[in-house]
Amino acid sequence: MNYIEASEAVKRVNSYDRIYIHGAVCTPGRLVDALVDRHEELVDVEFCHIHTEGSSRYSLPEFEKSFKTDNFFIGANIRPYVHKTRTQYVPVFLSEIALLIKKKIKPIDGVLIQVSPPDAHGYCSLGLSVEATKVAIENARYVIAQVNPNMPRSHGDSFIHESSITLATWCTDPVKEIPIQPLTEMERSIGKYITDIVEDGATLQLGIGGIPNAVLSCLGNHKDLGIHTEMFSDGIIPLVKSGVINNLKKKIHPGKIVSTFATGTRELYDFVDDNPGVAMMGADYTNDTAIIRQNPKVTAINSAIEIDLTGQVCADSIGSRMYSGVGGQMDFIRGASLSEGGKPIVALTSVTGKGQSKITPTLKPGAGVVTTRAHVHYIVTEYGMVNLYGKDLKERAKALISIAHPDHRESLERAAFDTFG
Repeated sequence: MNYIEASEAVKRVNSYDRIYIHGAVCTPGRLVDALVDRHEELVDVEFCHIHTEGSSRYSLPEFEKSFKTDNFFIGANIRPYVHKTRTQYVPVFLSEIALLIKKKIKPIDGVLIQVSPPDAHGYCSLGLSVEATKVAIENARYVIAQVNPNMPRSHGDSFIHESSITLATWCTDPVKEIPIQPLTEMERSIGKYITDIVEDGATLQLGIGGIPNAVLSCLGNHKDLGIHTEMFSDGIIPLVKSGVINNLKKKIHPGKIVSTFATGTRELYDFVDDNPGVAMMGADYTNDTAIIRQNPKVTAINSAIEIDLTGQVCADSIGSRMYSGVGGQMDFIRGASLSEGGKPIVALTSVTGKGQSKITPTLKPGAGVVTTRAHVHYIVTEYGMVNLYGKDLKERAKALISIAHPDHRESLERAAFDTFG
């Protein structure tokens, strides 16, 4: 493979091209920055991606004539610019991003990726993030790669042959790390409630952050747990080493951790590197409800921004202001619901940082319903867990009020009485 400077490689991009950017910690920062540096030569280059890490300079107002962005999931780096510049959000399940590309609803001209160096057979690995990147590569006119020996060589469906790479630049930057934050008491309480209903032999879907880490920290006495998830982080490593997570009871890829991306510390990246026990797959596979439901006792743990008294879950916006996206929540809520012995769980702290209740009489105006009241099952806060499935609206309100923050229960009870009698 011949390597050139990033500034030369991105000259392949033309005005009006649609560019897919490799997501999460695989974001090829040098290529992105080099392309933004060409802004005076370009008009209406469109970026699309799930959440990315690092700079998102292309969203700044001064580059509006050169770049626009359609996000399939909104990360912290781009959140301040959504709807304020030419930065927009496309509502889509994580499992269906690949369909937008395959069906030419979002035809892709070029792809910017970050990969491991080619092996003796010429294969590079997409490393820590496959999501829709491999599908984008297969449907693009050109592929520009940032080849980095620090990128873990993951197994699964993450390999691309060097012949599919149009241009490449060499890079030895450290892969972005996401440090683990200390657990709060609220997170520990929520984690304990969830752990109590995790059965031996369950297949877990967990995200990143305090609540998933709190759950994992309490699972040391469990047996034969498996992982089939859209993402994972460092919290699984002690359980793999102790044998608690062995994936032996799974029906799909028994013996393997299955995910579409991973973020964490270098310890996690070293764990993934050349590990045949980890299969990094496309999101159209990991998040396919028909795949998820085949595993036993799928226990899916997802988060929410607010929940109304009927059980409607908002997880993508604060009112009408987009915050993240639909992501894979419904993929796994439904998959867990249909799994034999499955448990779909939505976990959240009872109040915001400003003390406002996250359990509300109604959702804020403009708020998006990610999980409908018909799909919701378990809801958990630091004050307990309730199962809304099969309950009528009045019963749901009573159950949710019981796990709301005590300071807000009286007002919620009044609202419930006014609505449901």
